[in-house]
Amino acid sequence: MQDYRNIEPEELAIDPSFQRWKLINDPIESDFWKNWLAQNPDKEELIDKAYHLLSTLTEVYARFPTDQAPVSDREVKNEIQRLQLSIDEIEKPAVKWYRFTPWQYGIAAGIVLVLGFFLRYMVQQPAPKTGTTYRELITQVSKPLLEVANANNGPKTINLPDGSTIVLKPQGRVSYANDFGGEIREVYLVGEAFFEVHKDPSRPFYVYANGLVTKVLGTSFTVQAPEDASQVKVLVKTGKVSVFAGTQATVSQQKEDYKLGGIVLTPNQQIVFSPTDTRIIKSVVPKPAMLEGPAKYQLFSFKRTPIAEVFATLEKSYGIKIVYDEEVMKDCYLTASLDDEPLFEKLDLICNTISAHYEQMDAHIIITSKGCQL
Repeated sequence: MQDYRNIEPEELAIDPSFQRWKLINDPIESDFWKNWLAQNPDKEELIDKAYHLLSTLTEVYARFPTDQAPVSDREVKNEIQRLQLSIDEIEKPAVKWYRFTPWQYGIAAGIVLVLGFFLRYMVQQPAPKTGTTYRELITQVSKPLLEVANANNGPKTINLPDGSTIVLKPQGRVSYANDFGGEIREVYLVGEAFFEVHKDPSRPFYVYANGLVTKVLGTSFTVQAPEDASQVKVLVKTGKVSVFAGTQATVSQQKEDYKLGGIVLTPNQQIVFSPTDTRIIKSVVPKPAMLEGPAKYQLFSFKRTPIAEVFATLEKSYGIKIVYDEEVMKDCYLTASLDDEPLFEKLDLICNTISAHYEQMDAHIIITSKGCQL
């Protein structure tokens, strides 16, 4: 059963049970949620935020013609990519968490539509369930596999034939072909491991873990796939990673294309995958790290610095997009030294100083503010 106490508002907004309660007042779901709220009165704010998001999605859908043809899977993916690029490229985004005024609708609608199409895709077009465990996967492989297990108390480093390395946590196991040859490189995992993949665009690298497939060309990332766990996580440190549910049709399609498909992750981004319903949730990693290169040595000492420059510095240093209303916050300045604090502590300090608030949405940081007085 879903653990609703530890769920984000955007995850709750796309939960089928929550939707049936709020959208069609299903009596069974209504009773469940009323009882749940009675037992969890501290979660009223979570319910309110999720409902506001769901209401906005519904309003956006109402703008589409009722006779419009059903949206295909490919159209959904293309629309998500197009709208995501619009969010990244727009110069003066305007976002309000709860209220959307006409002059602010552009970027807000873009963000909402990304989640809206994701909602339609996940609820109305679910991917086939696979139930492919580690043992099931390796028994389906025709070529001989080499299995390495870590029975130690500490991590174990595995050097692969292509120059890649795996740091396998205790109780973890990996299997891969003896020669590691062919046009693709494939590893089967149960447990947790950190991968540093030797770059070779002509030979994509695949990690199979409890129904989730991770595809890379050359990068570093962590996969957490404990045996019998209800979730799989992929966290990216460097480069780009694509993830997708490991159905036979999807895997075959991805192997035909050397490019990264599925959901693409960049540094400091992660996904949480639920094998039971093949749902994938994208977000910022719990502890974002400074990017490698010049950005790692960026100073965070500000003296009456315009807030736009402050946010630009954070974006460059952590690779995470910060969306805010530049017009509303044009009179906001920051004087502070933030060198040693983790990213979220930096954001807490900044928002407390300028009376703002931030939320995470689809691996973006969304800043809400009423502006600053001179």
